[in-house]
Amino acid sequence: MSSTMKPPKGFAPMSCCWSTATMQKRLPFLAWLPDYTWHALKMDFIAGISVGLTVIPQALAYAEVAGLPPQYGLYSAFMGCFVYFFLGTSRDVTLGPTAIMSLLVSFYTFREPAYAVLLAFLSGCIQLGMGFLRLGFLLDFISCPVIKGFTSAAAIIIGFGQIKNLLGLQHISRQFFLQVYYTFHNIGETRVGDAVLGLVCMVLLLVLKLMRDHVPPVHPEMPTGVRLSHGLVWTATTARNALVVSFAALVAYSFQVTGYQPFVLTGKTPEGLPDAHIPPFSVTTANGTISFTEMVQGMGVGLAVVPLMGLLESIAVAKSFASQNNYRINANQELLAIGLTNILGSLFSSYPVTGSFGRTAVNAQSGVCTPAGGLMTGALVLMSLDYLTSLFYYIPKSALAAVIIMAVVPLFDTKIVGTLWRVKRLDLLPLCVTFLLCFWEVQYGILAGTLVSMLVLLHSVARPKIQVSEGPMLVLQPASGLHFPAIETLREALLSRALETSPPRSAALDCTHVCSIDYTVVLGLGELLEDFHKRGATLALIGLQVPVLRVLLSADLKGVLYFCTLEEAEKYLKQEPGTQPYNGSEDSVPEHKIALLKA
Repeated sequence: MSSTMKPPKGFAPMSCCWSTATMQKRLPFLAWLPDYTWHALKMDFIAGISVGLTVIPQALAYAEVAGLPPQYGLYSAFMGCFVYFFLGTSRDVTLGPTAIMSLLVSFYTFREPAYAVLLAFLSGCIQLGMGFLRLGFLLDFISCPVIKGFTSAAAIIIGFGQIKNLLGLQHISRQFFLQVYYTFHNIGETRVGDAVLGLVCMVLLLVLKLMRDHVPPVHPEMPTGVRLSHGLVWTATTARNALVVSFAALVAYSFQVTGYQPFVLTGKTPEGLPDAHIPPFSVTTANGTISFTEMVQGMGVGLAVVPLMGLLESIAVAKSFASQNNYRINANQELLAIGLTNILGSLFSSYPVTGSFGRTAVNAQSGVCTPAGGLMTGALVLMSLDYLTSLFYYIPKSALAAVIIMAVVPLFDTKIVGTLWRVKRLDLLPLCVTFLLCFWEVQYGILAGTLVSMLVLLHSVARPKIQVSEGPMLVLQPASGLHFPAIETLREALLSRALETSPPRSAALDCTHVCSIDYTVVLGLGELLEDFHKRGATLALIGLQVPVLRVLLSADLKGVLYFCTLEEAEKYLKQEPGTQPYNGSEDSVPEHKIALLKA
């Protein structure tokens, strides 16, 4: 008896559970890591350092936007770097705190860190579930005008919200309209030191950005000295946030040594990374314990708005840079990466994060080759938590306000109104609705804008354009598909142009552009056929696609005539010999269509 057993007939051995292609799809780093080169390592290292020098001051500033202590910005800035290394499909994207996400967190977490951490965990669970269920298509229902309206309103809300820090004003409400009122009401309490330093920081950031945009590319034939100077300018302008914040902190420290402090400082920041622990599912306050259910009810629609906007922002960034740099991303895999980042980040007190357009641009411009650049960024953030927190004490809030204001200015799209006016003026409606309502409540703006966009879309479905051609017979051609809201429009067009004339005219419905129909449309066509028959006229269907033909054959409509071409329909109406319609049985369908029907 042989010691080697043969598998039974029909048994297919498993190839290590998953094929290599499936493994690479689920863990994209397996696709590029085997071919990783020293050149890629060098470029990723440079890009990681550049992004790290950008994200550290931004993280401290965005925590202020979220209404949280500054360390929470850093807690939120490193996990995405490590998770995206394994799961990300874009070499450029960096995950972390952003201005938009910080604004949303401030709306739904009552400036309470426990709520922010729980929101990160629940958002991650929702995003992860959407990734597994492949529900990324839901984001397609949020149109570009809605996104532009939201981001433009958010830029104003975030930017104006930092005026109080820029001017050193205290006790200003966070609600936008009250914020505007009290900012102007208390303008006389402006601290001169904060105002001057904040404006100087803004000017420095603007100058450095303009220098960065106008630095000519380095060519190998340039002298070494010229290339070195280019490298220094590029480094200084790319790390401008860190450079300006460091300058402001040095100025503040200089005043502190003299015993006089004209600036409002960030203050003490806890050192090191907090121990890993599960998110808080309840909170104990002076008035008692707030249960998990009460926390969820308090966050309300934020549990839908935050994860959806996080996914939307990150995937939009990924698609934008993938298009610029000629590669493809996997949207559902991106959902998994963002979801897992938020879940794991919540274990280290992170608030919800997403893809950052500004830092992704820095990453791409630095020549990043793979997501491995994020490892250096994450390491820099962790090192700053261990060794630099004592220095964060001296960072003036006006300097961080300048960083935030300069970061959100590009979010305000000044050209979108003119573009939509030229392209499609109706799209201005969801843009304006979203923009205006976001100043009241962000969720109302997004919801109302999306609803208006859906109504605009449904109107085009319910009232499709119908091209009418006069000839030997009347021909009506819907410019798009036929769905149940459109049947009344089609019925009115046929009745007014064919049956309400004297004498009634025969007509042809050209279905060349109709790829699917539903049961309501079938019933409507049946009623039209009866109306034409009663008036002694003919309604012919031409150019039917296979899916439509299959539905009509299944419905077994009486008296339906369908032809391949308009010429055949006209010949039949003239009763020319040899021309027969295809009636409601499969036997009369041409052979090539029978083959498609049976396929």
